[in-house]
Amino acid sequence: MEILFKQNKCFIIAEAGVNHNGNLGIAKKLIDVAKEAGVDAVKFQTFKAENLVTKDAPKANYQVNTTGSGTQYDMLKKLELSVEDHIILKKYAEEKGLIFISTPFDFESVDLLENVDVKLYKISSGDLTNIPLLRYIAKLNKPMIISTGMANLAEVECAVNVVKQEGNDKIILLHCTSNYPTDYEDVNLRAMITLKNAFKLPVGYSDHTIGIEVPIAAASLGAVVIEKHFTLDKNMEGPDHRASLNPKELKDMVQSIRNIEKAMGDGIKRCNINEENTRFSARKSIVAKREIEAGEKFSLENLTFKRPEKGLSPLYIDMVVDKITAKNIKKDEVITFDMIK
Repeated sequence: MEILFKQNKCFIIAEAGVNHNGNLGIAKKLIDVAKEAGVDAVKFQTFKAENLVTKDAPKANYQVNTTGSGTQYDMLKKLELSVEDHIILKKYAEEKGLIFISTPFDFESVDLLENVDVKLYKISSGDLTNIPLLRYIAKLNKPMIISTGMANLAEVECAVNVVKQEGNDKIILLHCTSNYPTDYEDVNLRAMITLKNAFKLPVGYSDHTIGIEVPIAAASLGAVVIEKHFTLDKNMEGPDHRASLNPKELKDMVQSIRNIEKAMGDGIKRCNINEENTRFSARKSIVAKREIEAGEKFSLENLTFKRPEKGLSPLYIDMVVDKITAKNIKKDEVITFDMIK
């Protein structure tokens, strides 16, 4: 888990997914974009079409909208990455200082990722209820980031228990809505907090909305992991490009999250060192409203309150009123304790 968590720093995953369109050159360009954006990790998807779907499995509605008619099998077969591709991409990502992650969708894919020595596993929302696969991965005793799209709390509880029963407690839960793209009214971001309270585990957010506002909001609510799809060009052919960020948007999202992290601070309420000059100029002192003679009583009739914060603060007015002046005081002169007899 130490590779994920740095104090007050969100772990940002740039989800390349299948946006490489089965092309190693495009996949490398995606890694370049992820590096330029400043993310922590780049993630792909590892599968064999014949292990993932039946030959006649229909496409989801969003896949039909983005890729036309046909079966899931035919679509996914074109998007597979070979063992050699994984080795090349992992090395390329790590040379750029990025953590290489991929989501396995079957046992053979888990074995492939183990052979290339991935540091952690991301479980897709579709496999939250795939108990055999969860057990298989949990036994490897590596961190598991588990998406919870389409799930209720009972299903999440079942998945968490299965992983823990294998002796693996290195679990991060991601709230997610499995619609591509997700409408804002379907995000239900407060459910991320529900997951945190229910399972006492680190939580994050996997986003499928258009734009960058929601992942930024998730970071401000305490997400320790943010995952977001990105692409080289939203107009490219393929199922996920339209619901992905372009390179500029990805960079803007990362910078915004980093700004939010700085802005969250340590929670201690105090005058910031950079506020001190403003405090001097903006706060007021007790000053003489007119000339006050020695021996006269201070009162609200001969005192007023003006900037800057140079003498006694108005906080001390009750310690000044009705006291005797020790010296003559000019109009607009700030009041100090040595003026009080």
